[in-house]
This record gives sequence, C-alpha cells and structure tokens, in this order.
Amino acid sequence: MAAGDAKLARLLEHPAIWRGRSAAQRSGLSTGFAALDEHLPDKGWPRTGLIEILVARFGSGELTVLLPALAALTRATAARWCVWVAPPLMPFAPALVSQGIMLDRVAIVGGARPLWALQQMLGSGACDAVLGWGRQLKPREIRRLQLAAERGRTLGVLFRPYRAAREASSAVLRLGLEPLSAGVRITLLKGRSARRDAIVLPWPGG
Repeated sequence: MAAGDAKLARLLEHPAIWRGRSAAQRSGLSTGFAALDEHLPDKGWPRTGLIEILVARFGSGELTVLLPALAALTRATAARWCVWVAPPLMPFAPALVSQGIMLDRVAIVGGARPLWALQQMLGSGACDAVLGWGRQLKPREIRRLQLAAERGRTLGVLFRPYRAAREASSAVLRLGLEPLSAGVRITLLKGRSARRDAIVLPWPGG
C-alpha cells in the first residue's frame, strides 16, 4: 500500500468521518415495540452512537422504553457490558431480571465525575450500551460523548430534561417522552427522517 493510501485509510477510521457504504448497511437494534421500530430512522435503536431521551422528569417511563433492547444485548452470545453511569435511583435488580436482563452483564458506575466516567465507558470498546443522566451539558460535551460512542462502537443513551430540546445537540437521535396513564407519547425530535409526528406507545398489559 502506498504511503498516501495508508494515510487515507487511517483518516477514514476517524469516528467523525461519514461514509456512505457504512451508512447504507446500518440496521437498528429492535426496541421491542413494533410501532416504535417503525417510527425510528433505523427501524430500531442505532447500534452505535449517542441518543438523547428528553423527559419532563426522570422516572417517567424512559427506562421502560429501553428494557427490551437491554435484555437482548445482555443475552447475546458475545455480550459486552451494559453500564449505568450515576443513575438518580439505584436500579431494582429483581425488576431487571423480570424483564429478561442478565445481571452479570450490568454494571453501575458512580463517583464525583459522572460526565468523565460516561465518556470513558462509551469509548472503552467494552460496552454494548452505556446509560447516563445529565441536566446541564454544553454542546461540546455532548459532541465528545457522541465521538466516544462511535469510537467504542457503543449505543450511548443520555437522559436529559425536556427543556434541553431548545439546545443544539450532536446526538444521532433525540426523542421526547411524555408520560400517559398507561404508556408514553414519543416525539421524534431529531433523526435521519422527515417524520416529526408523535406516537402513543402503550405498555404491555396497560
């Protein structure tokens, strides 16, 4: 390989570079909800990159939307880690098990520097999914998280207050969640799709 070709190959490995071939081969990770899969650009959650889920308050259904996908990831043959960084409430292990999640693939990371820990976990290459909670983040901080998720080939999920919808974000997908009596209303705020309509997602048995 010529020196110029080698240099180009190294450049194309940078996570900020968009390549048409890799984009054409994208296929999403099923959310476990057929209506939501149909609504999302990749027909499911992106397997790599940062997504934002915006809620009026934490604990209003945002985790329920993710549980089927997390169960599938932790049960995969070559499952990597599913890491929760500084959750506002400690996950209830029996509830996770009841949803099919394998606890031996789940780790909780705390500490005084959650943003730093989130970026490290996303870029480590050891995780299938990394979940984090943030209130006041700067656009450059979200950009670093997005690049780390691409570098680590990880699905990063950042939960933020709904008011953050007014702010710029480099996340590949942004959803707004509004709790209902037996489900949630989900609005696609950003994604590779022209659709911006909302769908109502009822919980199983609701």
